Amino acid sequence: MSISIKTPQEIEKMRVACRLAAEVLDHVQPFVRPGITTGELDAICHAYMVDVQGTIPAPLHYTPPGYTPYPRSICTSVNQQVCHGIPGEKKLKSGDILNIDITVIKDGYHGDTSRMFFAGEPSIQARRLTEVTYECMWLGIETVRPGAHLGDIGHAIQTHAEKQGYSVVREFCGHGIGRQFHEDPQVLHYGRAGTGITLAPGMTFTIEPMINAGRKDIRQLADGWTIVTKDHSLSAQWEHTVLVTDTGVEVLTLSAGAPPKPAIVSR
Repeated sequence: MSISIKTPQEIEKMRVACRLAAEVLDHVQPFVRPGITTGELDAICHAYMVDVQGTIPAPLHYTPPGYTPYPRSICTSVNQQVCHGIPGEKKLKSGDILNIDITVIKDGYHGDTSRMFFAGEPSIQARRLTEVTYECMWLGIETVRPGAHLGDIGHAIQTHAEKQGYSVVREFCGHGIGRQFHEDPQVLHYGRAGTGITLAPGMTFTIEPMINAGRKDIRQLADGWTIVTKDHSLSAQWEHTVLVTDTGVEVLTLSAGAPPKPAIVSR
């Protein structure tokens, strides 16, 4: 495993790219409503990234080994879709929950973040799943500091999710990020505290738990990208990119419209 320790100059470029990624989510938020298609949301984000920010949408034509090129600029995962949902002609209905996942490239560096959105008024169950998943992400973030272990992150997330009766998707994880979209290390969202690599200042990686209302099992759709829950239960995901600092953690993907820390960690 080769983990990139970022220099102060690289960290500054990461700060810029990550802030810009978060600002795409700020920009698209007013457009998320019943009746709009996920393809229209993709077009709105693409135009903002390319024409306003001068950034490159990292997912567009992204082709990891074993995959066909990803055809859109963002990922839109609705209801039982866990991740990597491809925007298209599907219209959002009132009560739908939606994850929008944004990764931009600016000056050669990647910023990666995602948020959950509601089209209209969600059910009590959908809102609760979304809130608990947000808490899971932040509880994971709160463990990050020099000398901590990667397993501490996953342990905090898994413990909280399962205490609320939810399950953690195992097949997808957070990842190092910088010049490359996906770098070492892999950041599991489950595990044992005190295990895994020791965190050090200058590491940058994502924390992006996928939490299911039902069982943890998933399957891939025929498009080769979209992942859904096997039992058709709802799934939620939030994502921040973080930096290990000399004294703790800096969340890089914050913006004016980012939701505040949940009460479970702000207290």
